[in-house]
Amino acid sequence: MFTMKKFSIHHAWLSLAFGLLVVSAGSAAARPRLIDRNATSETKALYRNLDKLARRHILFGHQHATEYGHGWQGEAARSDVKSVTGSHPAVIGVDFSGLSGRPPAAIERAKESLRRQIADTYNRGGVTTVAWHFSNPVTPQTGFYWKDSLSAPAVANLIPGGSHHEEYKAILQTIGGLAQSVRGNDGKLVPMLFRPYHEFDGGWFWWGKPHCTAEEFTELWRFTVSYLRDSLQVHNFIYVFSPDCNFNSETEYLERYPGDAWVDMVGMDDYADFGRNSHYNLPAAITRLKIVSDYARKAGKLAAFTETGLESIPDTTWWTGTLLKALKAEKLRLAYVLVWRNDARSTTHFYAPYPGHSSVPDFMNFYEDDYTVFETDLPRLYQRRKFLFF
Repeated sequence: MFTMKKFSIHHAWLSLAFGLLVVSAGSAAARPRLIDRNATSETKALYRNLDKLARRHILFGHQHATEYGHGWQGEAARSDVKSVTGSHPAVIGVDFSGLSGRPPAAIERAKESLRRQIADTYNRGGVTTVAWHFSNPVTPQTGFYWKDSLSAPAVANLIPGGSHHEEYKAILQTIGGLAQSVRGNDGKLVPMLFRPYHEFDGGWFWWGKPHCTAEEFTELWRFTVSYLRDSLQVHNFIYVFSPDCNFNSETEYLERYPGDAWVDMVGMDDYADFGRNSHYNLPAAITRLKIVSDYARKAGKLAAFTETGLESIPDTTWWTGTLLKALKAEKLRLAYVLVWRNDARSTTHFYAPYPGHSSVPDFMNFYEDDYTVFETDLPRLYQRRKFLFF
């Protein structure tokens, strides 16, 4: 369906394309480029098109959107966002948590579910982002939270020379095998935004700041990327770096940054400034988002608001009065924003509206705003063209 919103976005793309031609004729400024020189054509196209789209728009994402939602689970072609707006989110989050720390049969079931979810999103033209709530491999089957993993330091034991390095390589082999097995209906490998070790500046995960040195963390990151990309030949990942919001300057943001050679996209998770426990601090949030956005432009990276949301959405104007207001501030350039999941069983743990929720009218205003992009608004992201038509 060719909506007026799509018409507006379409013309923005044409205008932007002509503008880029003019700029490129008079400037030597380089576009952001992937750290994987052997990335698949579809991965390169996605990265380039996200860069272009972020100049005027932002993709909306929702974690586990098509796997389950408020009061339902495992229904084909369903998402709470689609039930409200008629469109799935443009970005859908999945998790590699099920690929380790479980019996082999459970891991195989997780792989099959992931293949289906990721391929379905690609076939519809959407984007998959991957979180990794990774059970502590030093204390297996104990979870990803520090308090649940017997408080056993792990990062130092996973890097080369560590006691569990070979176990870690085996886990990465599982991830690499999955990545190389997910293909769309066109037979192509599906690109994914891979976001390991998120919120590392907090202490709640076993890879968090209090539980490893900066040197150990950056070595773990670099080994992870190198092993997947160079040893296992995974060429359909875009690597996303995303701390929580515990920074107030670029220097603090980059404290555990592994270097530009190891990151494709920089981001931030921030719930604390967006209404959690009734606390709002939009000026601080906007400042942090600007640090991320500005660094991306300076370093030749993409930027994103990798996680946010307000649990239960008690603020009925949160979508336009808080989130959209922040996204449109300070000429930010962000590829996407993602809100967290809607639990299938809990009546209160949800971050996107479902039919009948009190924030639906405001969410529809958010949806209809030309700045936001949902799945049905998307151009052909996996094709490398100068002009993208709907």
